[in-house]
Amino acid sequence: MSDSIWGHVTGIVTVILMATFIGIWIWAWRARHKRLFDRMARLPLEDDSHIGERDADTGAGDQKS
Repeated sequence: MSDSIWGHVTGIVTVILMATFIGIWIWAWRARHKRLFDRMARLPLEDDSHIGERDADTGAGDQKS
């Protein structure tokens, strides 16, 4: 009896995980996310010099001792 319960539980968990994976896959491949993902993919290649200037203007980069 115990083995059949675990068989059902593992089957349900497998179906839930598969549905979650397919849902995330569909969400990630939607056309409206393409621009955001392209921008994030270029982040490591961008120059960081403008980030320091922006922080200096807003005071976000100040360290408090």
